[in-house]
Amino acid sequence: MTTELGETLLDVKNLQVYFPLTAGIWRRTVGHVRAVDDISFELAEGETLSLVGESGCGKTTTGRAIMRAVEPTGGEVTFRMPDGRQLLSTPEDDSNRKELRQEMQIMFQDPFASLNPRMTVFDIVADPMRVNRLASGRELEDRVSEMLRLVGLAPEYMRRFPHAFSGGQRQRIGIARALVMNPRLVIADEPVSALDVSVQAQILNLMQDLQQDLGLTYLFISHDLSVVQYISHRVAVMYVGKIVETAPTEKLFTEPKHPYTQALLSAVPIPNPEIANRTAPLQGEVADPANPPSGCYFHPRCPFAQEICRTTEPLMREITEGHSTACHFAEDLELPGVPE
Repeated sequence: MTTELGETLLDVKNLQVYFPLTAGIWRRTVGHVRAVDDISFELAEGETLSLVGESGCGKTTTGRAIMRAVEPTGGEVTFRMPDGRQLLSTPEDDSNRKELRQEMQIMFQDPFASLNPRMTVFDIVADPMRVNRLASGRELEDRVSEMLRLVGLAPEYMRRFPHAFSGGQRQRIGIARALVMNPRLVIADEPVSALDVSVQAQILNLMQDLQQDLGLTYLFISHDLSVVQYISHRVAVMYVGKIVETAPTEKLFTEPKHPYTQALLSAVPIPNPEIANRTAPLQGEVADPANPPSGCYFHPRCPFAQEICRTTEPLMREITEGHSTACHFAEDLELPGVPE
């Protein structure tokens, strides 16, 4: 993707989400699950940044913490409003929550579970406008009709219930609900993983068209690297609550600098029977976020690990322009990417 990007819209600094572990009759806290462990990134206006990683790495929790659907333990989120104001959200101060939520919306993974079966399409799409008291009556009906047309559905469908629609159509309804308040940032949480491949392509193309037409910014959460490669400007790779590598999409897929990124890329199927499997499957189990290993969290599974990896946590640093990684030996490793 080569669209021109704008100023920084979202700035996340040192975001943490820890869930307490309790034990005993009195339910005392005996530890924490570090679901999101001190991550930072920026998102430019008009950009699609994808968060990728194995299940349980903290991708979805990151998106929900940004919206304050999950309360963060630490860190701060700064959002640039249309009038230029910088709204700051921290665990100690959520006074900007309502204003921020009108600028951020979310697309959910499961189009069957995310729509209330007792509500009509009109009520589902109109609900955010009603809750925020932004429209009513004829104005509200016109707005819902407009959104349904925008996502490729006939306005005549608005009086039907979700059971009357296919999975792809349901996801279009979910997109209409997410966009009805004209948000600038959309957090797309695995929005196509529950759909057939042909329908996935339709939804991804729709999302790209809407991004161009409405100036949307996406935080795209996925474990499907083929989808990520198609839709993203940049990719951030997460492992056990931490971001271990960020880079422009093409750079990350052709020249990974972190062994974990390379392991993920080696699992991407290549539609060419003449190309053999590039590497052996990744060995070992994902680290326990409640009791992570010392040093680099990935070192128990890393084929290049040395003593420093076991004792010292690597810091994120820029290797080349726009390409950062948290690996002690990033400059020395020559890791294969995805063949073109």
